Amino acid sequence: MNATVDTVAAPAPVRTPPHATHRFRLLLRREYWEHRGGMLWAPLIAGGLSLLLSVGLLITTIVFARRQVAGGSRIEYEGVTINGLDLGALASQLSGDDLRELADGLYATLLMSAAWPYMVMIFVAFFYCLGALYDDRRDRSVLFWKSLPVSDTATVLSKVVTAAFVIPAISTAIAIVVMLLFLTALSVAAAAHGANPLPLLWGNGMAFLLAAQLVAAIPVYAAWALPTIGWLLLCSAWARSKPFLWAVLLPLAVGAAASMTGLLQLVGLDRHWLWGNVIARLLLGTVPLTGADLSYLQHAAASGDQISNLLSVTGIYANFATPSMWIGIVVGVLMIALAIRLRRWREEG
Repeated sequence: MNATVDTVAAPAPVRTPPHATHRFRLLLRREYWEHRGGMLWAPLIAGGLSLLLSVGLLITTIVFARRQVAGGSRIEYEGVTINGLDLGALASQLSGDDLRELADGLYATLLMSAAWPYMVMIFVAFFYCLGALYDDRRDRSVLFWKSLPVSDTATVLSKVVTAAFVIPAISTAIAIVVMLLFLTALSVAAAAHGANPLPLLWGNGMAFLLAAQLVAAIPVYAAWALPTIGWLLLCSAWARSKPFLWAVLLPLAVGAAASMTGLLQLVGLDRHWLWGNVIARLLLGTVPLTGADLSYLQHAAASGDQISNLLSVTGIYANFATPSMWIGIVVGVLMIALAIRLRRWREEG
């Protein structure tokens, strides 16, 4: 007797569509891999050059000091004469006020050594936003991306998040690494000349305080940059050619016309009101420095406040108490929404 065996086909696996957050992470990865040169390598090279120059200046200073000592010069401090380049003997004579001044000087030095990646970041974020939506239309890759199950809103928002958070976060990480490497070089130099770098350079915690302040400042300056990000994305989505000219020359022309004609004075505003309140917010938002920061720095300098308080979390987040911050956020969000609509409906030439 032949037995027949009925085979039951296994059910096909059910494929669940990827979650929206997973798609958004893929969009962020796409932005990073397409612009890795500007986001990563440009600030990394700038930080490397800053570190190289700082270490070179440190070596030059040590060589000069050695020559001075070899020539018979002596270090004098509060009546104490020290023969030779013995930093340990000098450090033992420092008072509490001297140590605070040393900590402030170290804070300022580390801040300057970390500034180069941020200077590069200003231009990288600006030109990234300017070409973010225009480049897709120019090389026709927008047709491919529109064929994918990714909305225009998610695409534009991924570019906003990249400009506001990803680029500053990468630059901040590089700046902190450069700062710590330079402090390590200072520690090696101090240890080679008789000083204990742990209590002298690391014990005051200035390096860790500055690193924490730089990280904490990222959300503040992301919000501050929204008007510039929105304006550049809007020009990038709208301009058929040369978005740089539209984004830069149009506000400059409007500002120049307002200043020369004095039309703003008819409504009770200063002749140059547009430059500081509108044009600067449209073009300089990628600079991590606000009007409230400048006022805070001037007040701190006039009152003789400690340098370590110049980037205090309290001072930085006080920007959210200013009307200009919230007006800029609202305007930036409106321009980003308009950029999304333009990308959705823009007729390709």
